[in-house]
Amino acid sequence: MRIDIANRVNTSAARPTGARNGAGAVFEPNMGTTTRAAATAAAGPMQDIGSLLALQSVEDPTQPKKKAIRRARNLLDALDAVKGDMLVGQINEGRLNSILSVISQRREKSEPGLDDLLNDIELRARVELAKFGRFPAF
Repeated sequence: MRIDIANRVNTSAARPTGARNGAGAVFEPNMGTTTRAAATAAAGPMQDIGSLLALQSVEDPTQPKKKAIRRARNLLDALDAVKGDMLVGQINEGRLNSILSVISQRREKSEPGLDDLLNDIELRARVELAKFGRFPAF
């Protein structure tokens, strides 16, 4: 079989200058103008890592409040358990120790009524532990 260049069909002549897609839009390549890529900005000087470390060491302002809420919930749970023990007639020594450990954690002396209540709870827990023969240090 012989292929002759003169008998070849020129397919590009039969098509219009732009190819049409299904939506009817014409794609026309723009070969005359070229756009240059924007130049990238130079990187700034290296910053000291000390400022980042200092920023990480700053405590969240809501953290003390969250800790206080967590301590309050733990104390209320322990008091609830002691109340259940009192209804049964026998107080668990471990629960009294947990009350003392929660109360002995750092607390803010901001509300006089609350401080008085916590002091009363601490005293009562110490009295109950003294009944078991245990005298925890203040």
